[in-house]
Amino acid sequence: MNIYDFKVLDMNNNEVSLSEFKGKTLLIFNSATHCGFTPTLEELESLYEKYKDSGLELLEFPCNQFKEQAPEDIAEINKICTLKFNTKYKRFNKVDVNGENASPLFKYLEENTTFEGFDPNHNLTPILNDLMKEMGNDKDKHSIKWNFTKFLISKEGNILKRYEPTTPISKIDKDLEELLK
Repeated sequence: MNIYDFKVLDMNNNEVSLSEFKGKTLLIFNSATHCGFTPTLEELESLYEKYKDSGLELLEFPCNQFKEQAPEDIAEINKICTLKFNTKYKRFNKVDVNGENASPLFKYLEENTTFEGFDPNHNLTPILNDLMKEMGNDKDKHSIKWNFTKFLISKEGNILKRYEPTTPISKIDKDLEELLK
């Protein structure tokens, strides 16, 4: 099994097979419009612009599971992201990433990666650690802990890396540069 075995819903509730992205390097992530990490959308768009001609696709999945930081419907989320952050990469319908209603795609991504902790040098790490305890997901080494958890997927559809929201975009940029040479 790999990423190409999954189907997801686009913003119009149409089913999309991820096999449509065969041969592309993917960066899949959950997002929110009212999160401390939301400005990351600008940096992610910059990565997309830098590497799209080398085969990179970004797949964004808004999620309202973390302190209800994406309360809008998908049309409004799309409007916010495209107008405020000028994003042009692919955005899909809202999903749950944890729990019994979690998207099968995100269940797969979680089950095949491990949470390695937040960057201890990031200013939001203490807050995130407290929120994890409050929400009760601090003991599970696989669950997605917060918005903007990113997964790097090879051209063959295999998971290469998991990046927590506190991972600097410069680290992802370096990994993409090596991968897309």
